[in-house]
Amino acid sequence: MEATATTPTKPRMRLSQRINFRMIAVAAVVLFLVGYPIYTYLDEAISGGVHNVGNGMKAVDLKALGNFPFDEKVSTISDVPQKWRGLDGQKVILEGFMYAGNSAADNINRFQFVYNIAKCCFGGPPRVQERVFTVVPNGGTVPYYYGEMVRCTGTLHIVVHKNEVGTTDAVYTMDLDKVQEL
Repeated sequence: MEATATTPTKPRMRLSQRINFRMIAVAAVVLFLVGYPIYTYLDEAISGGVHNVGNGMKAVDLKALGNFPFDEKVSTISDVPQKWRGLDGQKVILEGFMYAGNSAADNINRFQFVYNIAKCCFGGPPRVQERVFTVVPNGGTVPYYYGEMVRCTGTLHIVVHKNEVGTTDAVYTMDLDKVQEL
């Protein structure tokens, strides 16, 4: 008979001994870094950029609001997607940047609201459907937060307005209730 060598086996460690705080922290960070962008993408894809926030208010993604093809010369109101036309007359919350190209005043009564002013440096000025032409009703004024992200609350109107040359100069307008710096 041959003698066989037996190797001693290590006693198996319990699970609570194999997992430590650092391992849990690294897993949590990795899960957050991967999970949060996926959650954000899926949330916007499912909601279409419109979220009910209560009291008849809707938070609307300003970038999504203008993300559709629109020809300033021939397009009509029917070329604006139905989900956006459905917001006509609704109270909305938008986040973006104020632009009042013809004003240097501290307080203004009208401005264009866009999701990113810096985009104009790389892709040209925002297209007409990417702007919300905002007016402060009843002759009021609001502070001009140039270059700072703000939240605007008001009544959104969807109307394709043509100028005297026949091109569209506004798709979205808003009667402003409130603006606040973020």
